[in-house]
Amino acid sequence: MLKIGVFGAWRGNSYINLFLQDEEIEIAAVCDKDKEKLYEHRDEFKHAALCSNFDEFLAQGKKRGMTAVFLANYFHEHSVYAVKAMRAGLDVISECTAAATLAQCVELVECAEQTSRKYMLAENYPFSTENLIMERIISEGSLGTLLYAEGEYNHSGSNEQLRELTPGKNHWRAWMPRTYYVTHALGPIMYMTKSMPLYVSARAAHSDLLYKIKDWRHNYDGVGMMFCEMDNGMIARFTGCTAMASDYSRYRVAGDTASAEWGGYIEHGKVRKYYFEHTKPENEELISLLDADLSESGADAEKAKSAGHGGGDYRVVLEIKKYLIDGAEPFFDVYRAVAMSATAILGWRSCLNHGENIRIPDFRSPSERDAVRGDTLTPFPDENGEGISLPCALPYKGK
Repeated sequence: MLKIGVFGAWRGNSYINLFLQDEEIEIAAVCDKDKEKLYEHRDEFKHAALCSNFDEFLAQGKKRGMTAVFLANYFHEHSVYAVKAMRAGLDVISECTAAATLAQCVELVECAEQTSRKYMLAENYPFSTENLIMERIISEGSLGTLLYAEGEYNHSGSNEQLRELTPGKNHWRAWMPRTYYVTHALGPIMYMTKSMPLYVSARAAHSDLLYKIKDWRHNYDGVGMMFCEMDNGMIARFTGCTAMASDYSRYRVAGDTASAEWGGYIEHGKVRKYYFEHTKPENEELISLLDADLSESGADAEKAKSAGHGGGDYRVVLEIKKYLIDGAEPFFDVYRAVAMSATAILGWRSCLNHGENIRIPDFRSPSERDAVRGDTLTPFPDENGEGISLPCALPYKGK
């Protein structure tokens, strides 16, 4: 039985529901400063400790046998609490980006190494049904040499929706640059192609629509687009969390033999595979529309259909169990997790410097960690509204 604690009852709600349904998982403790959210599942938690303080959460959870913590707290604060949990002898599953500064990337990696605690990033988009079909196609080798990949994650909203998602002037959503929320676009690319980013160059574009609400939502750029050289030799283009007018997210991987993609103009629930005339095998179609279906995986496929993010949330729970119960190493370990965070962080600095090409540190290397150990530059304020050392949007050049 895996006894887990959840930090963040609002953002972690979908996982709380999945944990409650799983016979191999018991929720030992839940922590949230919002008592209404904290007590929402009170009758279902049985013997779980309900806490509004993180240190109390760790102590009470450990009394109940808690061995791992699922972090679903504020976007830019995961590394702080991951370090606390690992130093308390607990394994960590981080739901969002691993770290908000390069210094935090270093601290997180070194804490995982020093404590030998398990750490996994619970990025869910790679495990959507469509992206898993893409991963299968790529792993079969039918695309040939991988040349290019792209991921586009779009998420906008009305002023009313944005206000609901931004409770307070110091909330992270009011200050997050467009490149920072990179995991949903870059994560699937890394997983499908089994690659890591080496260099990043990026650009952002101003939105007049978002500029109208700059007094309470200060990150008024509409798109942050990153371009990376990957360690498998291919190149990749992807967004952060984009607010440009588009009705879809999309993913594409192209090789020198064939390509695979979904989203956009492609029929919903389908993955499109395309060959050149001169590379098409005799038993294949030039263009195939494959059903995004993993029904051969049995009961798990059916359970995934009712979970969020195209089944990704349910499959992340499976990955957690494989790691923490069975001991299988996850793809998104601490090194890949901080590589994504560093890509987001340095991608924003590239935007501020007109697309400057920047090398992403190899956080396995002590010397490369030393080079950024003191780099605490951040666009996020602390709870008192202080500490900002980077702008969160491009300089406004309008009238």
